[in-house]
Amino acid sequence: MKSMKSEKRTILFLTLVFFIGATILTGFSQVEDQKTASAAPEPASAQATANSGKILNTTVSEVARKEFLQGRDLAERLLIQDSIQHFDKAISLDPTFALAHLNRANVSPTAKEFFDHLKKAVSLAEKASEGERLLILGTEAGANGNASKQKETLEKLVAAYPNDERARFILGGYFFGQQDFDSAILHYKRATELAPKYSPAYNILGYALRQKENYSEAEQSFKKYIELIPNDPNPYDSLAELFLKMGRFDDAITQYRKALAIDSNFINSHLGIGAALMYQGRADEAAAEFNKITSKARSDGERRTALFALTVLAVDSGKVDQALAEVDKQYALGEKSSDVPNLAGDLQLKGLVLLEAGKYDEAKQAFERGLKTTVDSNLSQEIKDNAKVFQHFNSTRVALGKKDLATAKTESQEFRKGAEASKNPAQLKQAHELAALIALEEKNYDQAIAELQQANLQNPQNLYRLSQVYQAKGDAPKAKEFSAKAAAFNSLPQLNYAFIRNKTGKQT
Repeated sequence: MKSMKSEKRTILFLTLVFFIGATILTGFSQVEDQKTASAAPEPASAQATANSGKILNTTVSEVARKEFLQGRDLAERLLIQDSIQHFDKAISLDPTFALAHLNRANVSPTAKEFFDHLKKAVSLAEKASEGERLLILGTEAGANGNASKQKETLEKLVAAYPNDERARFILGGYFFGQQDFDSAILHYKRATELAPKYSPAYNILGYALRQKENYSEAEQSFKKYIELIPNDPNPYDSLAELFLKMGRFDDAITQYRKALAIDSNFINSHLGIGAALMYQGRADEAAAEFNKITSKARSDGERRTALFALTVLAVDSGKVDQALAEVDKQYALGEKSSDVPNLAGDLQLKGLVLLEAGKYDEAKQAFERGLKTTVDSNLSQEIKDNAKVFQHFNSTRVALGKKDLATAKTESQEFRKGAEASKNPAQLKQAHELAALIALEEKNYDQAIAELQQANLQNPQNLYRLSQVYQAKGDAPKAKEFSAKAAAFNSLPQLNYAFIRNKTGKQT
């Protein structure tokens, strides 16, 4: 999903290692046409702007502000790589520009850069405006996996700036990340009311409606997005992703090619075309499309996008050794730049592939190496603690694979305790997932269904597991229903989907 294209371009490891479920903020605060010195009181004109309900900015340089606005505009239009130079320029002109550091973090091609810039933004937060401070602290909470603090901070932001469309957009992103799509839609629609030409809100509103399977309204939202910025690639890419989800693969490819005709470097469209080809059973053509990303890559983040897609394609094709080789290439990229967070994510990714292949001892070793990489790093203590909690999730999966039910139950309980203590909704869903897997192993099918219904149903593996449970209960219609849903998940390249597509019957 595009609101979460940051997941692909910025910090994939967060979803791989910690499953924090909290969307790293992809919106950007409203910056008005004035400048204020960090240490000086706000002038009367700035105070008047504050009273209008918009978030202020604090920079000592008018030129830096203009560079920031250029970067923000490009980033909001998903021209991520193009935005980086403008944020970098803004920072060079005003190193104390907290909001520029925050936005530079959000467009970073590597996890290391993300945390470096976020750390700088946090260090400057107290000298920034209140809106900036809340934006920064909300992002920090999300990065640390502290979903309750993130929600509290972003709700304060909207309460303080109720007429700021970007504040609404960002809070909507939080709810989207927690799969509370009704609340997300509410805030996205309010953003469009506040600023009818604010194109990002129509984009992500379309995705939220898509998640609700309201495809007709989603298509209308994406078409409005196209109408607002018809010369940009992303609106066509978003509409293509809707068609991909609906199984309209040829229509999706047509829209993706429209995006590439506008901007040949818009690599997300190569990703989408490759996915459509993969789902049509055209694996060699899909690989060729993913390799086009490598030939055009302008950063390690874009190279990782290609390698991850090739990893998924290999898994989807039943080529475990090839998948592991692609993961090793991602790890080599991280080693070159000492990108510790992504190195940890690569080890998590390797563990998942090994786990699915039934190589449980090797999977355990990969998970343990990933944990050690995180614990030995200079990442925040919250991230390290979260990684330790998540290791219990991994250990449960390994124990279940080895049919060690006693250990699985112990590790699962430890994970649940950590999830409950952190009040992380995504981890609580995963605790239900583990409970369901244990119940399934014990042939307690009603309990397994109850637990899976409380798990993450945006994970196609859980849809497939529901089909398995209903099949075991002898409920063929329900088994067929969930198997079909799992089979037709039709996402952008996703490992969890690749794990189950061959089992459900490929859709062609």
